[in-house]
Amino acid sequence: MPITRIFAWSAMIALATCAFLTDSLPTYGDEPIALAESVSVDELAEKFNLPSNQVEILLKIIEEGKQRSQVMGHLSHLCLEIGPRLTGSTRLETANRWTAERFESFGLKNVEVRQWGELPVRFDRGPSTGEMLKPVERKFEFTTRSWSAGTNGPVEGVVLREPQTEEQFNEMAPRLAGAWILRRNAKEPNPFADRLLSAGIAGMITASADELVRTGGVAGIKELDIDNLAKEVSVLVRRSDYDAMNSRLADGEEVVVKFDLNHRFERGPIPLFNTIAEIPGTEKPDEVVIISAHLDSWDGPGSQGTVDNGTGSSVTIEAARILAAVGVQPKRTIRFILWSGEEQGLLGSSAYVDSLSEEERAKISAVFVDDSGTNQQSSLSCVPGMEAMFRQAIAPMNHAFPDAPLELNISPTMPRGGASDHASFNRVGVPGFFWGKTGRAFYRYAWHTQNDKIDQAVPEYLIKNATVSAIVAYVFAEAETLLPRPEPEAKPTTEGTQRP
Repeated sequence: MPITRIFAWSAMIALATCAFLTDSLPTYGDEPIALAESVSVDELAEKFNLPSNQVEILLKIIEEGKQRSQVMGHLSHLCLEIGPRLTGSTRLETANRWTAERFESFGLKNVEVRQWGELPVRFDRGPSTGEMLKPVERKFEFTTRSWSAGTNGPVEGVVLREPQTEEQFNEMAPRLAGAWILRRNAKEPNPFADRLLSAGIAGMITASADELVRTGGVAGIKELDIDNLAKEVSVLVRRSDYDAMNSRLADGEEVVVKFDLNHRFERGPIPLFNTIAEIPGTEKPDEVVIISAHLDSWDGPGSQGTVDNGTGSSVTIEAARILAAVGVQPKRTIRFILWSGEEQGLLGSSAYVDSLSEEERAKISAVFVDDSGTNQQSSLSCVPGMEAMFRQAIAPMNHAFPDAPLELNISPTMPRGGASDHASFNRVGVPGFFWGKTGRAFYRYAWHTQNDKIDQAVPEYLIKNATVSAIVAYVFAEAETLLPRPEPEAKPTTEGTQRP
């Protein structure tokens, strides 16, 4: 990262964090962010195909979002003060309650930390370290599975290659107690695994395919029993860290490493929550537009839960703040939801959808989900019957950000699935939308990895995303009708036809 960008980014963070602490409303940089070229309200009303009174509100939303953004303040608190937010963890529950407090401070109504489920065991990851001590000192970048066994304090031991034959096992047997076993291929089961564990090894070390270590969780978290948790310790290191150990062993040198894996477990049941808040509708309060993101993240060492999905959560919080600051009084209710359990399979959003009656589902106009990192919102997709309403929403977005216009893609059908919380709604016929994004950030570099830190955030993109989210919420909440539902797809009549 160029040093000039580092200084500029640091200044933005400082301003945003100060704004969060003082509730002032900063502008970023030496000059205010430029608004679009001045055009009369009547001209814009014709251009947007919207009433003049709505255009006046939209201009206020644009000014508030671009000139007085607090999105980086929200993100700083989530990532630096709270940290990564694993489903069921203490940090996520803290984030649920903190976001509810922020919504309340903006003046939103019906703020709720709503329980949707529970887990039998809480997992909290404390500070964790790993390093090579001999023959040279080297800090490792690594991860372990969430809900997996840790160490009882620092555990130092020699590194031995995983045995492949009975002869190799017998040869190393006297040295196995307290040793760390370097696995050649973690995808292939080793016939000596049980005997290695019985011999008292410290744990297994495996290699990532590259320099990224990606965190996931153990299987079956809903059935965990705190009295019968797995004891096996397994660490995933970068490929270069693996090679550093393996090459030294190949040279006949003794390799000694130390890991301190602070994994804490708490007996449940552990409640799981979504955070919900509203700007109630003035004419049709039972009809709803939902702006949302998932608040949970993975919690591997080094991660702060930034691009997946502190950025989307902060955008959702900021969209709520913008609309409240402007004082919108929409016809329909605008509901803001921060989901949890997304990383474990869209659990929080699925539970929410399942809790709704058919009548309640029918009155949800649209659900928007921000969950693809820090890049700028650049596209939406819809079916033909929805096009007119979407173009009314996109016109003021592109007026606000003419150098980065949003595109509308028309698809013949709504998606049936998806990898984020919009899919929970689409499966029951409620229109759910996932923002397409473009920009200079490389999402996969931080996604679920040790690099998911706040230095990956791009402030100007998040400012845009929050403003754009506020715009679509307001336009849809003020529309003459709910967003038209797509026509049901014809059921296949040929026996054996498979879904696409």
